[in-house]
Amino acid sequence: MMKRPLFLLFAAVTACKVEYHPYDTRVHGERNINEKNIARIEAATEGKQTIRFAVISDTQQWYDETEKAVEALNDCDGLDFVIHTGDLADFGMRSEFERQRDILNKLHVPYVTILGNHDCLATGETIFRMIFGSPDYAFTAGEVRFICLNTNALEFDHSESVPNFHFIEQELANFPPNAKKTIVAMHAKPFSEQFDNNVAKVFQYAIRQFPDLQCCLNGHGHKFTIDDLFEDGVLYYQCDNIEKRTYLLFTVDEKGYAYECIAF
Repeated sequence: MMKRPLFLLFAAVTACKVEYHPYDTRVHGERNINEKNIARIEAATEGKQTIRFAVISDTQQWYDETEKAVEALNDCDGLDFVIHTGDLADFGMRSEFERQRDILNKLHVPYVTILGNHDCLATGETIFRMIFGSPDYAFTAGEVRFICLNTNALEFDHSESVPNFHFIEQELANFPPNAKKTIVAMHAKPFSEQFDNNVAKVFQYAIRQFPDLQCCLNGHGHKFTIDDLFEDGVLYYQCDNIEKRTYLLFTVDEKGYAYECIAF
């Protein structure tokens, strides 16, 4: 058998490059998206009595549909911001988050994202925190306080509570004086397999302490539903996955709120 020269073997090996490792956390491009966009949302909606926002969810793998969603949202009149209720990634890989970020950055309005259960796979939570920020956060748009929560209990051990009741207590204690209403957003709703249903009723009791709780928003189920989960009048609006090419559009004013399910 003819032997290959050593330099040819070296060239063959070095010519083969690995694009990424499933646990690669070397993030490229913009970081801290939520913090930056929250500043934009709060500045743009300060003093407004009426706000309009859209909800999209579960964009994992459906990049073409996400791009179409961005185009449709950019054509939506009077839109103030967009909430993505989680599962940007399918396998928690850096490249997935970066690609989704780069698509969503084409929105004409600011957006925020919520941690989904698929976003927690591999080193996904770490990458999510680097690119988007904390899994638990809040912001005020006009007169509405948005409480955004990690509810993917199945993806975490029990060293800390999921949902984060300490965060909820802090938000209750420091509710902004300029906010009059509340909306709670999450990825997995109570009674789904991801939620810690041992504390579902405690969770509902806790969030009902917020001033004038309007409704709750979630993704995860991949189909549009409206549920009064606890039969207490608090409705949970579950957004389609983006493959179905719809988004939810909410308008909140001094009278309450209205919603539409928009196909694109």
